[in-house]
Amino acid sequence: MANVANYIKEHAEEALTLTQLGTKFGLSSGYLQKSFKRNYGLSPKAYQNAFRLKTLKRELRQGSDITDAIYTAGYSSTSRIYEQIDGRIGMTLSAYRSGGKDESIAYAICETALGLILMAATLRGVCYLHFGEEKSELIGKLNAEFPSAIISPASEDNNPQLKMWIEALNKHISGNVQRPDIPLHLNGTAFQMRVWRFLMSIPEGEVKSYKELARGIDNPRAIRAAASACASNNIAILIPCHRILKSDGGLGGYRWGSDRKRVLLDKERTSPKS
Repeated sequence: MANVANYIKEHAEEALTLTQLGTKFGLSSGYLQKSFKRNYGLSPKAYQNAFRLKTLKRELRQGSDITDAIYTAGYSSTSRIYEQIDGRIGMTLSAYRSGGKDESIAYAICETALGLILMAATLRGVCYLHFGEEKSELIGKLNAEFPSAIISPASEDNNPQLKMWIEALNKHISGNVQRPDIPLHLNGTAFQMRVWRFLMSIPEGEVKSYKELARGIDNPRAIRAAASACASNNIAILIPCHRILKSDGGLGGYRWGSDRKRVLLDKERTSPKS
C-alpha cells in the first residue's frame, strides 16, 4: 500500500482508476480499495484528490493563473472545479490565489480564565479561534493564516455580532454557562471536515478516544489521520478537539496546552446541560 500511495503522489495529476492501479500492482480493485482505505483512512481517489488540492493551493499561492493552476493540479474541467473542492478552501479561487485578498475577516480579542483568545470571522461564521499569550502574537498568527485578506477589528460596521459571540464564549469559559451556538466557517479537506463534524457531535461533558473518533467517521484504521485532523483544528473549543483522549484515558495532545485541555474537560463535566 505504501508503494501504491507513492505512485499516486507521483501521478496525482493523471486520471487514475482503481482498475489501472490494480493492474499496475497486481491486485484486484476490491482488495486495493479496502486495503488502501484500511491503511490510510481514505480511498485511493480521495488520497489523490488531497494531493491535487495541495498542488492547486501551491500553484495559486505562487501566483499562477487560475486556469493553469487547475490543470496543473490535474483537474480535468474548470466548470466542475468548485464542486470538487467545495469546503476545502473556504473562499473563491481568486481570493485564495492572493492569500484571501477579497475575503473580509473581522477579529476580536478577549481575556478569559484560560488566557487571551482571538476570534475571527467572515460573514459566513467563525473561521479562526486561538489562545495566545500576547495580542500581537495572536494578530500576527491570524495575518499569517490569511496573509492578504482584509483583516480588521470587529466594529458596528464590520461583523458587529463577533463581539457578542466572543463575550458569550468568555462567559462559557469563565463562568458556569452553556457553550454558545455560534456559526462556523470551516476550511479543510473532506477528511478533516468529517473529523471536525464528528467532534462537534460529541455531547458536552463526554469524551472519546482517538480510536472511537476513527470509528465514528467510519475509518477505524485511520487513527493517526484523525489525530492529525484534530491537531489541524483552527477553531478552539467550538470544534471541541479537547474531548478526544488517549485510549488509556490520558489527556493526549492539545495544540493550546494540556493545562487548558484539562480545565475545559473538568468544566464541561460540571456545566449545565442543554
